[in-house]
Amino acid sequence: MPDAPVAGRSPGPDGPVPLKTAPLKTDPAGTQPAGTKPGDFTQVLVGFAHVLREQGLVVGTGDVLTYVAAAATLDPADLLDLYWAGRATLASRREDIPPYDRAFRAYFLDEGSAARDTLKLSPAAQAEAVASLAMIATDPGQEGDARDEQQSLGLMASSVAALKHRAFAGCTPEELATLRRIMRTMRLTPPRRRTRRTRPARKGRVPDLRRTIRTEARLTPLPSPLRYRQRKDKPRPLVLILDVSGSMADYSRHLLQFAHTARHSGARVEVFCFGTRIARITRQLRTRRVDVALREAGASVLDWDGGTRIGSSVDAFLRRWGRGGLCRGAVVVICSDGLDRGDPELLASSMARLARLAHRIVWLNPHKGDNREFRPSSVGMMVAAPHVDLLLSGHDLASLQELAAALPALN
Repeated sequence: MPDAPVAGRSPGPDGPVPLKTAPLKTDPAGTQPAGTKPGDFTQVLVGFAHVLREQGLVVGTGDVLTYVAAAATLDPADLLDLYWAGRATLASRREDIPPYDRAFRAYFLDEGSAARDTLKLSPAAQAEAVASLAMIATDPGQEGDARDEQQSLGLMASSVAALKHRAFAGCTPEELATLRRIMRTMRLTPPRRRTRRTRPARKGRVPDLRRTIRTEARLTPLPSPLRYRQRKDKPRPLVLILDVSGSMADYSRHLLQFAHTARHSGARVEVFCFGTRIARITRQLRTRRVDVALREAGASVLDWDGGTRIGSSVDAFLRRWGRGGLCRGAVVVICSDGLDRGDPELLASSMARLARLAHRIVWLNPHKGDNREFRPSSVGMMVAAPHVDLLLSGHDLASLQELAAALPALN
């Protein structure tokens, strides 16, 4: 008796049908999938599921619905998110990963792909996705093709690495979009501190007599090993204070994007913006959609691209939030060029008070650039420098990654 066909497979006479990208059903103009509103890419995702079935993957209707629901909260132009959402919901077995990778590359990245045309992917987004995924989809016998593809991926990866060292002010809109997508993958890990609370431990210097007695009474009348406790540790709070004045116009949006990434990194993060006045934007950045979060944050800051008063802003921060314990023992990161228009004495006293409350103060000054011999020249930076523990540039993605790498060591 012949075997019953497996649901979700379309077997040919010699195995799975060769990969082919089925054209999407489009409206008469050919610009948008039929039956969808502008920006809706549900048909693209369903078409991808059909291609996976043609490759022999078992993809049921429930799997497709889960994939569509997961991708509904993602950016359609971010192929990395689409890749991992599909791999988590559509590739259920280890042996499904190679055909899934090949199908994803052919469906979303090949020249003339209907999905790529529908999503309107820019060349920079495609290059960044290919370099980041680094999926080599060749047969075992095609050594020459594999070598060529590895060289192509190496060139793309090197171009992305060079882009990380390019100042935000000198990037094109396409390059900035690529940097923002890379920035979304960053994770910030603040240093940890010991708390007064304790937890059970195998070794230690503080015996846990209660647990020892309970264990001995429950198991056997014979003496049981002595139990111990040790103090817990937890991440320190992270406070970001961003300068959005006119002199920081080339960097403020990217620093705000960085703050959004930090807000969703899992740590306890508070974000503030200041020009002539300071505003708390932590609540506005809780939205996972970057564009929506940045739009709401910009609407809540009344003096965007205005003047700069660092001293009065830090003083207001301490009076309203710092005294309540928000920055006590925290790592405070101030992103500003130091061009202060306010009173230097107020800035000096405010920074001294902040240094007494905070665990460490990090200052990002885009004017520093890659100059290791940088000396503060503005009045604001000269006044604040004695209270700063670490001075970085923040003018490109590499310097932000340097900050992310330095945070865990700020003990």
